[in-house]
Order: sequence, then structure tokens, then C-alpha cells
Amino acid sequence: MNKAINETLKKILILEDNQDILEILSEWLTTAGYEVAAYDTVTDIIALTEAQQPDLVLIDYLLGGINGGEYCAQLKKHRTTGHIPVIMLSAHQRVIDSLGHYGWDAFVAKPFDLEYLTKRIDSLISE
Repeated sequence: MNKAINETLKKILILEDNQDILEILSEWLTTAGYEVAAYDTVTDIIALTEAQQPDLVLIDYLLGGINGGEYCAQLKKHRTTGHIPVIMLSAHQRVIDSLGHYGWDAFVAKPFDLEYLTKRIDSLISE
């Protein structure tokens, strides 16, 4: 792919600790025409997001050590990352509903339909 085309790709940062889901999302979104940066762990979500400069972030709610909602809240409160759309993924919608909203732009329940997820992504990062 030439550089001019590559520069126009929308970039998605994925944080998901389930390797199977991470691989499926990465392959699906790459095939759908996105540039993907996929991680199963992170120590500093702000530094990672600033380094990757994604157009959208996908975060799993249940991660080892910290919940994805906390990462989302950190992103949304930070001056350099607060504008980036965040989609929260979780199989535990009732738990999340009881815990409150962390500022995400969309919530997608697991198991999810990949085409539905792609439409949600497109709607959040369309120009």
C-alpha cells in the first residue's frame, strides 16, 4: 500500500485481554480498511494513546488489574485524549449499568456482531 493511501486509514486502538477476541477484532477491522493497534495489557493508557494517535479506542471492560471503565475515564478526562471516541465492550451489561457510565461514546455487548460493531465504529469516526 502506498504512503498516501496509508495516511488516510482510520486508526483503531484495541485493548482486550482475551487473545481470541483480540485476534478476531484485529483481523476483521484490518480487512474492513482500518489500521489497527492491538494490545492485551497496558500500564499507561494516556501514553499509549498519545503515541498511537488513534481515531477511536475499543476497550474491554474486564481487564486484569484495572477495569476498562477506569481507562475510559482517564482518556476522557485528559486534555490530549478526551476528544477520541471510546467504545466499551463487555459481556456484563447489567454490572456496568449498576456501576455507572465512564464517559464512553458507545457500549457494545459481548457477544457482538462484527458488522454491527463496524457500523458503530463508522458512525463515531466518520468525517
